[in-house]
Amino acid sequence: MKFITFLRINTVILAIIAVTFLLPIFVAIYYKEFFVLPSFIIPMVSSWILAIVIYFIGRKKPMKLSSRSSFVVVAFAWINSSLLGCLPLLLSGCVPSLTDAFFESVSGYTTTGATIISNLEILPRSINLWRCQMHWLGGMGIVALTVALFPLLGVGGFQLVKAETTGPEKGKVTAKMTSTAKALWLIYFVLTIIQTVLLMFSGMDFVDALSHTFSTLGTGGFSSRNASVGSYNSASIDWICTIFMFLAGINFSLFFYLLTGKLSDIKENSEFKAYIGIMISIILLITFINIPYYKTFWNSLRFSAFQTSSIMTTTGFVTADYTLWSPTAQFLLFFLYFIGGCSGSTGGGIKVIRWVILGKQVSNELQRMIHPHGVFSVRINNRPGRKDVVFSVAVFITVYLALVFITTFIGCIANLDLFSSFTGALSIVGNVGPAFGKLGPTSNYAFIPDFLKWWYSFAMLAGRLELYTMIIYFFPSWWKK
Repeated sequence: MKFITFLRINTVILAIIAVTFLLPIFVAIYYKEFFVLPSFIIPMVSSWILAIVIYFIGRKKPMKLSSRSSFVVVAFAWINSSLLGCLPLLLSGCVPSLTDAFFESVSGYTTTGATIISNLEILPRSINLWRCQMHWLGGMGIVALTVALFPLLGVGGFQLVKAETTGPEKGKVTAKMTSTAKALWLIYFVLTIIQTVLLMFSGMDFVDALSHTFSTLGTGGFSSRNASVGSYNSASIDWICTIFMFLAGINFSLFFYLLTGKLSDIKENSEFKAYIGIMISIILLITFINIPYYKTFWNSLRFSAFQTSSIMTTTGFVTADYTLWSPTAQFLLFFLYFIGGCSGSTGGGIKVIRWVILGKQVSNELQRMIHPHGVFSVRINNRPGRKDVVFSVAVFITVYLALVFITTFIGCIANLDLFSSFTGALSIVGNVGPAFGKLGPTSNYAFIPDFLKWWYSFAMLAGRLELYTMIIYFFPSWWKK
């Protein structure tokens, strides 16, 4: 890949992100947070100038992008975006350390929601909005946004989005990748408007409603309150967030099918049916387990449904300290750390579809023991799946768990206890946010040493980009021509 192609794509991505600085700038002006303005304006203008210069330098040169080089573009796009995103936090003095600012930014874009800020409520409102806005940008994908807005790049949009999109099946809902990206971002935008309005009707002001909507639909978990959504103590806010977290965990292609009347594609979707089944089952189980704790069924349902939806979709919002629940309820939540949302959603984790595929393969193996001469295939969405899909899923889960174990080991080196290290690794790689133990829902990540924050930043990026986009460079075969 020619270096100028790499620069053009990355500078365009940074310029687009810089445009989104305008929203927190307007909020800063409205609330008279004038000292924050240079923190946004300087990196914003610098990004625009850089993009214009690079564009004109390479405007006459053809842009070609191989599938191999698309991994490099996407990886650096996310790293550079995280660096750009940390500048308002760093330059404003709200997060004085580069390590902490970069960690917070990576946590924002990867929709992890693990924070190093102990007192969120003293931050300028524009800074809190920007933290949550990073979730919204990273949730649907910063490269997908670029492909939707700038087809003039002239490179393979599908190759770029494929390297960024979550889940084993990468497909288009329209004939062109640009149209697909536009359709999905439009759906995302409409859901954002709806939830923001509903939260405002429930008592939040516009900035808080928009901030929490960004975090909900991006399945991130950043909040402007120290006690997260629980600080509002509002049943209506809890239920609105619960419903929209559930929606954000669904493959956004299904919303497109719903709008275009392709209901059969929704009914036959294996992952969607499994997602609903797991979500409802865990909610009901935890609800009944928690009745003695919350006294009434409806109160138990409210908190259990919220926390189940939050953990399974990897949002990470909290309305209760679930470490005070019974061990059985805690185990059910812990189980969800291994599941995640649907492929093509804004959620993280291993993804429901991979467990569906492995479950069907287990069933086939049992059938093969009974009928040795039978021919069995993994059927996904009521159609035979690719023959290699089971192998690719098994490899992905193996690599995923390997990264979790390595991250656990590094956490232990940083003097975290084994339980906190393991659940923290699951949370970081799965982009969940809160974990258990010292990294539980009432704690944050400020106390961990700097070297662990840098490793966690890498692990968050690897988890968000489906591992391979970030770890492929560690294999010697990558560097061979």
